[in-house]
Amino acid sequence: MSHANAALTPRARLKVAQLVVDHNVPIREVAARFQCSRPTVKRWATRYADGQLMTDRSSRPHTSPQKTTPATTKRIVSLRLRKRIGPVQLAALTGVAPSTAHRVLRRCQINRLNYLDRATGDRVRRYEHPHPGSMIHVDVKKLGNIPDGGGWRFVGRAQGTRNRAQTKGKPKNRHHSPKMGYAFVHTVIDDHSRVAYAEIHDDETAATAVAVLRRAVIWYADRGVTIERVLSDNGAAYVSHLWRDTCTELQIKHSRTRPRRPQTNGKIERFHRTLADGWGYARCYSSEDERRAALSAWLHTYNHHRPHTAIGNKPPSARLINLSDQYT
Repeated sequence: MSHANAALTPRARLKVAQLVVDHNVPIREVAARFQCSRPTVKRWATRYADGQLMTDRSSRPHTSPQKTTPATTKRIVSLRLRKRIGPVQLAALTGVAPSTAHRVLRRCQINRLNYLDRATGDRVRRYEHPHPGSMIHVDVKKLGNIPDGGGWRFVGRAQGTRNRAQTKGKPKNRHHSPKMGYAFVHTVIDDHSRVAYAEIHDDETAATAVAVLRRAVIWYADRGVTIERVLSDNGAAYVSHLWRDTCTELQIKHSRTRPRRPQTNGKIERFHRTLADGWGYARCYSSEDERRAALSAWLHTYNHHRPHTAIGNKPPSARLINLSDQYT
C-alpha cells in the first residue's frame, strides 16, 4: 500500500502512463516532471499498455519453494491440540525448525496455551452477540454465609469455628438472612455489554430463579435493553416447566449449555470469579448481613467504573446509552 506522502499514487501512475503511451511524451521528460526514475516510468507505461491496473501489488513472491507443506502444518496443529507442547518439542516431532513451528502456531492463533480449552485441548472459540439484550447469561453462585465476628478466611480456622458455633446458636431474624447455611447469588449478565444484575436469596428454586428473571427484565428495560434470548446451564431451576413457561410469556428464547460444558456459559462463570474476588471474599465482613449490604455498591462499581478488558478497558455501561446513573 502506498504511504501517505507517496509521489506516485494510483491516480498519478495512471497520468504518467497516459503521458507516455497516449501522448507520446518522452520517458525522460515525464520522469523529470514527476521526480522519479526512468525505469519506474517505463514500468508503469508498460503496465498501462498491457491493460493492467495501476494499484499496488503484493510483495509476496510468485513461488515459495521452502514453504511449509500443508501436511506438516496440519501435523503441527494436531500435535499442539492433542499434547499441548511447545515449538521446540513440535519441531523435534515434525522435522522443522522451532521458529517454523512457532510461526505456524502464530498463524493458526494457537501460540498461547490459554487459547486452548484445558479439558479437551480444543481451540477456544470466543463469541459476542451484536447488541445489548440479544443474549443474557444466567446462573447461581453459591457462597457460605459468614458468621458474626468474621469467617475463617480472615480470622483463622479456630476463631472462625467459634464464631460459627456462636452464630449458629442464635435465633434467626425473619427480617434478615439466615445465620448459617448458604447464600445463593442469582446472577444475570448481558453478553454484549457485560452489564450485570444480581440478587441474593436463600435458595435456588425455580420460583426464585423465575422471580429474579422477571425483575432483571424490568431492570434492563429501564436501561433501554430488551432481552431476546437467555442462556443457562442444566440446573433444576432452568429445566423446570415454570422457567420454560415464563420465558415463553416474556417472549425470550431459552437455550441451555451442553452437559458438563461450563465453557459455553463462560462469561458468567468468569463473572462469578470476579464477583467472589471483588465482593464475596474481598475483605473481612463482620457478618453475613454486612456482606449482603455491600453487593449493591460493588455492582455499581463493576457496571459503571471498573474497566473491562474484553470491551477495550471500558466499563460495561459504556456500551449502553442514556443511563440515569452512568456518570455517577
